[in-house]
Amino acid sequence: MSRIALVDDDRNILTSVSMTLEAEGFEVETYNDGQSALDAFSRRLPDMAVLDIKMPRMDGMDLLQRLRLKTTMPVIFLTSKDDEIDEVLGLRMGADDYVKKPFSQRLLVERIRALLRRQEAISTDEVAVTEETKIMERGFLRMDPLRHSVAWKGQDVSLTVTEFLLLQALAQRPGFVKSRDQLMDVAYDDQVYVDDRTIDSHIKRLRKKMRSADPDFSAIETLYGIGYRYNEE
Repeated sequence: MSRIALVDDDRNILTSVSMTLEAEGFEVETYNDGQSALDAFSRRLPDMAVLDIKMPRMDGMDLLQRLRLKTTMPVIFLTSKDDEIDEVLGLRMGADDYVKKPFSQRLLVERIRALLRRQEAISTDEVAVTEETKIMERGFLRMDPLRHSVAWKGQDVSLTVTEFLLLQALAQRPGFVKSRDQLMDVAYDDQVYVDDRTIDSHIKRLRKKMRSADPDFSAIETLYGIGYRYNEE
């Protein structure tokens, strides 16, 4: 049973969403501000967190930033209808997805399941060894999907589920262009719609993390109006 942390200062959302998730077989922990959630996470991390952005004591952005210092667990943001800037900032800081309020609880459940499936697919040792799961080496890059580990020039790089899948898709065929639509298909479940900006934000975050290991990292090339390409170094 997967443990989902739901963090929102709206008690109606906490009550209704937690009831829906529990009915779907999840174990749910609820918190009405970011600091309470962070205190609890320091004792035991959930399998996934669903965070509101605007909360008292500590907002969702601050909470995400602190979480990303120690964990790559999947994170979904809940954003207000007009918070487009917050959505982009959240994705650049390392969120895996976002859902706009007011939202369909069925949509939220599907996005949670999609992220958990991807997390399991790249982290379990029981997955069959295929092109997608065997260790991949491309120049200075080494990826082990079964252990969700990435190294560049021997230095470990911590990636979220989405970032890992995007890098894997690009590096599998160096020199070949992947359109944003193709990357969406790789990174997201068919029932989840995201726009081009979402993929661009993940790529920017991915580049930033790779450059933390090597300031000269330039293996991911942008082809404006077309997509992205991995160039083996």
